[in-house]
Order: sequence, then C-alpha cells, then structure tokens
Amino acid sequence: MIEVDKLTKRFGNFKAIDDVSFRVEKGEILGFLGPNGAGKTTTMRILTCFLPASEGTVRVAGFDVFENAMEVKRRIGYLPEQPPLYEEMTVDSYLSFVAKIKGVFPGDRKKRIQQVKEQVRVEDYGDKLIKHLSKGFKQRVGLAQALIHDPEVLILDEPTAGLDPNQIREVRELIKSLSGNHTIILSTHILPEVSVTCDRVVIISKGKIAAVDTPENLTRQQQGASRISLKIKGPDSGLKERLREVAGVLSVEASVLDGDGEEVHSFSVETELKQDIRGQLARSVIESGFELVELRSMELSLEDVFTQLTTQEEVRSQ
Repeated sequence: MIEVDKLTKRFGNFKAIDDVSFRVEKGEILGFLGPNGAGKTTTMRILTCFLPASEGTVRVAGFDVFENAMEVKRRIGYLPEQPPLYEEMTVDSYLSFVAKIKGVFPGDRKKRIQQVKEQVRVEDYGDKLIKHLSKGFKQRVGLAQALIHDPEVLILDEPTAGLDPNQIREVRELIKSLSGNHTIILSTHILPEVSVTCDRVVIISKGKIAAVDTPENLTRQQQGASRISLKIKGPDSGLKERLREVAGVLSVEASVLDGDGEEVHSFSVETELKQDIRGQLARSVIESGFELVELRSMELSLEDVFTQLTTQEEVRSQ
C-alpha cells in the first residue's frame, strides 16, 4: 500500500531524512518511532504531499506522491500533531466544510458526517463549538476530518500528544478499531503507543532507519544477552560466587529482600546469548543446600530496545 524507497530530505546542508526505505502493507498499523528531531514529522509531510523530497521515491496505492499528488491526497487522511480545526465552527459545520473540500459527493455528506461522528464517538457534540471541547474531543474531531472521505490510508502524527491517560486509552482503542479497513502509519515517540497499537515498528534516529520489525521480534533480536532472575531462601554463604562458576554466566548481581523474617536473596544473572542455563542454575542452588523460591527469564522491553538502537545511532554518527 505504501512504498518508501531511499527517501532523503535536505534543508541546506542538513539531512533531516537520510536514505529511508520501508513498506506498509494493506490493513497494517505501522508504528513510526523515534526521539524528537529524528525525522518523523518530515517523513509524514512528504508522504502526505506537504513537502517535496530531495531524493528517493514514495508511492501510495501505486501513485507517486510527486507525480500524482492529487491522486495520493484522495487516498490519504492526515492528522497532524496539531489538528487543523476551526474552533469558531461547530463540529457539524466543520465536518461539512471538510467533506466539501475533500470531494465527498453532496448527496452523501450528511450520512458520511454521521458515520464518522459515530466512529470517533462525538455523535452527541455536532452542535457544539469546537473551542468548547476538551483536548481529547478536539483530537477526535481531528481524526474525524481525516476519515471523512473514507481514505485507504491514515497518517497520524503524535495522535495522543497532550492527552490525559484516559483520553490516550480511548484514542488508542479508536485507532485499533480502524485497522483492517485502513492502512495506518502512527508516528510517535511514546513507546507504549507502539506496543499496544502497532503490528510493526520502524525506528528512526538522526534521520536514518535503525530497525524495522514487529515489537516482539525487535526485543528478541536486540538482546545481546539473556537475563535470569532468581529468589533464594537462606544465608548467602558464597552463593553468588557459585552462580558465577556456572558455564555461560557473564555476571551476577545480588540484593537482599524482605522475606517475612526469613533471609531472602535476589540474584540477577546475565547469560550468554542463546544459552538456556536455567537448569544448571537451579541445580547449583539446590546442590548448595538452598531453597529456590523463584527462577524466571527476563526480556528486554521495547523501551530498552529503543534506547539501545537510538543510542547506537548517536554513537555511530559522532
């Protein structure tokens, strides 16, 4: 549905985007993730025909964004970080205006306005002035304007910025409900947004692609080592040193926990990649005369992966 190939954007001598390539399949929600200033918004503006590229190609539903901009715009709904709202208008009059400029057939406008109001759950606010709406409802109206012409593609730039936790959850649910019928690119720097909402992730840093995969695969592939957590009852008595002697162990960190009167020790064991040594660790604990209370693997979070990848990019660029 969307093909981005070797996309570059220069502002003078500065490269905001540098040789960016990725694809978005039909019906997919793609998270476009990166720190502030990484090039996310610049990429979104090129995809939506607001900015020309310096090099590379972008195709939406088979149409080139540079050569067939009008065809692309007909197929895209765009919600920028600041929704394009006219706050002195009511919700209904604003959506009617947007439907007209987006080419919705006159006979279908009233029905379509009602449909999108129900879709984003503002059906009871049609006669309200937009300026009197909360931030969350303004964001919903912004999403309604992006949907009014029933586009194949939705491009959402920081759709939950500035919302409270309840509003964030509601907007996420709305976005999830739109998948399948619409292909969605969700640009954000908020990590939970991606884990909860997106099928795949593109991580961009310093204008370059750092990684492309599912959130699950990214965490799995990025782990240079595994980490195992153990909780053990009894006095330490040199157990930390015994765990270090197990083949495949890289390091051991220990701490003492409150065990309701019993001495409980917690160990975080870092192991070599692709080595499952949980059995050897359990055997070492039991043969040393200790009671093993808990043993579990610990995986990297998407936040850990994001930090690793963007930090690596910063180091390489220095």
